Amino acid sequence: MKALIETIVQPLVDYPEEVQVTVEETDEKIRYHLTVNENDVGKVIGKNGRIAKAIRTVVHAASSDINKNIC
Repeated sequence: MKALIETIVQPLVDYPEEVQVTVEETDEKIRYHLTVNENDVGKVIGKNGRIAKAIRTVVHAASSDINKNIC
């Protein structure tokens, strides 16, 4: 999933080398934290959060075979 998120986000931003995805895993959840350059935050969120929501949708669809909740 980490590589998928990086692959989706890097073409969207001006500073792809600063894209970082960290993983926090518990017994019930896997949480991914995305960090980008402060100038790229708006590009990743998109108007009214549309880009961020689309990224979440793709990640949830790709993780349908995992038994844990993705956050």
